[in-house]
Amino acid sequence: MLRDLFSKLNRSVSKQVVAPRREHSVPIRLWFEPDRSTGRLTMPAETLSISGETKDLSQTGIAFIVSAIRLREYYLVGEDRVLNAEVDLPTGKVRMQLVGRRYEQVGEHISVSRYLIGAKIVAMTDDNREAYAHFVRFGRKRSKRSGGTLQLGIDES
Repeated sequence: MLRDLFSKLNRSVSKQVVAPRREHSVPIRLWFEPDRSTGRLTMPAETLSISGETKDLSQTGIAFIVSAIRLREYYLVGEDRVLNAEVDLPTGKVRMQLVGRRYEQVGEHISVSRYLIGAKIVAMTDDNREAYAHFVRFGRKRSKRSGGTLQLGIDES
């Protein structure tokens, strides 16, 4: 009984501490900046990318599913490596920088295995943050309109 009470209290507190997540499935593309200290990456950073889809979004983080856990020798999660991300929202593309925090393999068979990755948002421009926050809050229900006006037809005769 005491354990059940503690469990309920713990869930209640964690819901208040963590930003609420919303399930949204939209395309995402991820890529690395070249590691300038080693000089081993000779191709442009944007060509070394992977695409996937988001699972859920929050104001502070994002979960997405991709087909691989690494690009060449670079893992998507670990070493506080910064990932550049471009999320394709219905209102336009939003760019941000992420740091992968955790992952798990999903899928039934190794030939179709995919990876669910949870990442923290570490940087985003103000315009991108506004568009992203609006989508997280309202999803596809309401599109953001930019200062529309209402015009009434007036007959001057």
